[in-house]
Amino acid sequence: MNRIITPAPIRKVLTVRATPQKAFRVFTQYHDRWWPRTHHIGEGALAKAVIEPRAGGRWYGVDDAGREEDWGEVLAWEPPHRLLLAWRINAKFECDPRVHTEVEVRFTDLGDDGCRVDFEHRSLGGLGEGALDTAARMDGGWGVILEHYKAAAES
Repeated sequence: MNRIITPAPIRKVLTVRATPQKAFRVFTQYHDRWWPRTHHIGEGALAKAVIEPRAGGRWYGVDDAGREEDWGEVLAWEPPHRLLLAWRINAKFECDPRVHTEVEVRFTDLGDDGCRVDFEHRSLGGLGEGALDTAARMDGGWGVILEHYKAAAES
Protein backbone atom coordinates (compact mmCIF):
# COMPACT_ATOMS: atom_id res chain seq x y z
CA MET A 1 0.00 0.00 0.00
CA ASN A 2 1.45 3.37 -1.05
CA ARG A 3 0.82 6.16 1.36
CA ILE A 4 0.78 9.66 -0.07
CA ILE A 5 2.17 12.29 2.27
CA THR A 6 0.83 15.76 1.76
CA PRO A 7 3.16 18.61 2.73
CA ALA A 8 2.08 20.76 5.64
CA PRO A 9 1.10 24.35 4.81
CA ILE A 10 3.88 26.93 4.81
CA ARG A 11 3.07 29.51 7.46
CA LYS A 12 4.90 32.74 8.20
CA VAL A 13 3.94 35.48 10.65
CA LEU A 14 5.55 38.88 10.67
CA THR A 15 4.92 42.25 12.22
CA VAL A 16 5.43 45.30 10.04
CA ARG A 17 5.55 48.92 11.15
CA ALA A 18 2.65 49.99 8.94
CA THR A 19 -1.13 50.20 9.02
CA PRO A 20 -3.10 47.32 7.48
CA GLN A 21 -4.04 49.68 4.64
CA LYS A 22 -0.41 50.38 3.79
CA ALA A 23 0.66 46.76 4.32
CA PHE A 24 -2.07 45.51 1.96
CA ARG A 25 -1.30 48.21 -0.62
CA VAL A 26 2.44 47.42 -0.60
CA PHE A 27 1.76 43.68 -0.94
CA THR A 28 -0.58 44.18 -3.89
CA GLN A 29 -0.32 47.52 -5.69
CA TYR A 30 3.45 47.77 -5.14
CA HIS A 31 4.12 44.05 -5.60
CA ASP A 32 6.69 44.80 -8.28
CA ARG A 33 8.75 47.04 -5.97
CA TRP A 34 9.59 44.29 -3.50
CA TRP A 35 9.26 40.94 -5.30
CA PRO A 36 12.84 39.61 -5.69
CA ARG A 37 13.96 39.34 -9.32
CA THR A 38 15.56 35.97 -8.50
CA HIS A 39 12.15 34.33 -7.91
CA HIS A 40 10.34 33.82 -11.20
CA ILE A 41 9.44 31.29 -13.86
CA GLY A 42 9.98 31.45 -17.59
CA GLU A 43 12.96 31.96 -19.84
CA GLY A 44 13.89 35.61 -19.46
CA ALA A 45 14.85 37.71 -16.48
CA LEU A 46 11.93 39.05 -14.45
CA ALA A 47 11.17 42.66 -15.36
CA LYS A 48 7.86 43.09 -13.52
CA ALA A 49 5.64 41.26 -10.99
CA VAL A 50 1.89 41.99 -11.05
CA ILE A 51 -1.18 41.27 -8.94
CA GLU A 52 -4.29 42.67 -10.65
CA PRO A 53 -6.43 44.47 -8.03
CA ARG A 54 -9.66 42.45 -8.05
CA ALA A 55 -11.09 38.99 -7.51
CA GLY A 56 -10.57 37.17 -10.80
CA GLY A 57 -7.48 39.24 -11.59
CA ARG A 58 -4.24 37.69 -12.73
CA TRP A 59 -1.02 37.17 -10.76
CA TYR A 60 1.90 37.05 -13.18
CA GLY A 61 5.40 38.05 -14.12
CA VAL A 62 6.66 39.85 -17.22
CA ASP A 63 10.13 39.00 -18.47
CA ASP A 64 12.68 41.34 -20.03
CA ALA A 65 11.36 40.51 -23.53
CA GLY A 66 7.79 41.45 -22.55
CA ARG A 67 6.52 37.85 -22.28
CA GLU A 68 3.93 37.25 -19.57
CA GLU A 69 4.11 34.12 -17.39
CA ASP A 70 1.05 33.35 -15.29
CA TRP A 71 1.65 32.50 -11.64
CA GLY A 72 -2.01 32.27 -10.64
CA GLU A 73 -5.01 34.45 -10.01
CA VAL A 74 -6.74 36.48 -7.33
CA LEU A 75 -9.44 34.43 -5.59
CA ALA A 76 -10.41 36.98 -2.91
CA TRP A 77 -9.67 40.70 -2.76
CA GLU A 78 -10.69 42.13 0.63
CA PRO A 79 -8.63 45.27 1.31
CA PRO A 80 -7.15 45.95 3.78
CA HIS A 81 -7.65 42.64 5.61
CA ARG A 82 -7.27 39.66 3.29
CA LEU A 83 -5.85 38.52 -0.03
CA LEU A 84 -6.28 35.00 -1.41
CA LEU A 85 -4.31 33.91 -4.46
CA ALA A 86 -4.31 30.71 -6.49
CA TRP A 87 -0.77 29.48 -7.15
CA ARG A 88 -0.63 27.63 -10.48
CA ILE A 89 3.06 26.71 -10.46
CA ASN A 90 3.97 23.04 -10.25
CA ALA A 91 6.86 21.27 -8.52
CA LYS A 92 9.06 21.90 -11.60
CA PHE A 93 8.37 25.63 -11.23
CA GLU A 94 6.35 25.81 -14.44
CA CYS A 95 2.90 27.30 -14.86
CA ASP A 96 0.31 24.52 -14.98
CA PRO A 97 -3.38 25.51 -14.97
CA ARG A 98 -4.22 22.10 -13.44
CA VAL A 99 -2.23 22.94 -10.31
CA HIS A 100 -4.13 24.69 -7.55
CA THR A 101 -2.51 25.63 -4.28
CA GLU A 102 -3.48 28.74 -2.34
CA VAL A 103 -1.61 31.68 -0.87
CA GLU A 104 -3.58 33.56 1.77
CA VAL A 105 -2.34 36.76 3.38
CA ARG A 106 -4.17 38.38 6.30
CA PHE A 107 -3.44 41.83 7.69
CA THR A 108 -4.40 42.57 11.32
CA ASP A 109 -4.17 46.00 12.94
CA LEU A 110 -1.98 46.02 16.06
CA GLY A 111 -2.48 49.72 16.77
CA ASP A 112 0.76 51.45 17.70
CA ASP A 113 2.65 48.21 17.12
CA GLY A 114 1.86 48.19 13.40
CA CYS A 115 0.29 45.30 11.54
CA ARG A 116 0.47 41.54 11.89
CA VAL A 117 0.81 39.74 8.56
CA ASP A 118 -0.23 36.08 8.55
CA PHE A 119 0.95 34.26 5.44
CA GLU A 120 -0.10 30.74 4.49
CA HIS A 121 0.66 28.71 1.36
CA ARG A 122 -1.57 25.63 1.56
CA SER A 123 -2.90 22.62 -0.34
CA LEU A 124 0.69 21.86 -1.32
CA GLY A 125 -0.16 18.30 -2.33
CA GLY A 126 -1.54 20.01 -5.43
CA LEU A 127 2.02 20.70 -6.59
CA GLY A 128 2.09 17.17 -7.95
CA GLU A 129 5.03 14.79 -8.05
CA GLY A 130 7.86 16.05 -5.88
CA ALA A 131 5.54 18.11 -3.67
CA LEU A 132 7.36 17.32 -0.41
CA ASP A 133 10.78 18.40 -1.68
CA THR A 134 9.33 21.42 -3.45
CA ALA A 135 7.42 22.53 -0.35
CA ALA A 136 10.62 22.31 1.71
CA ARG A 137 12.45 24.55 -0.79
CA MET A 138 9.48 26.92 -1.00
CA ASP A 139 9.45 27.36 2.77
CA GLY A 140 12.90 28.96 2.61
CA GLY A 141 11.99 30.89 -0.54
CA TRP A 142 8.92 32.42 1.06
CA GLY A 143 11.05 33.48 4.02
CA VAL A 144 13.37 35.42 1.70
CA ILE A 145 10.48 36.88 -0.29
CA LEU A 146 8.61 38.06 2.80
CA GLU A 147 11.73 39.76 4.19
CA HIS A 148 11.80 41.83 0.98
CA TYR A 149 8.11 42.60 1.49
CA LYS A 150 8.62 43.64 5.14
CA ALA A 151 11.42 46.03 4.19
CA ALA A 152 9.23 47.65 1.53
CA ALA A 153 6.18 47.89 3.81
CA GLU A 154 8.24 49.63 6.48
CA SER A 155 9.89 52.13 4.15
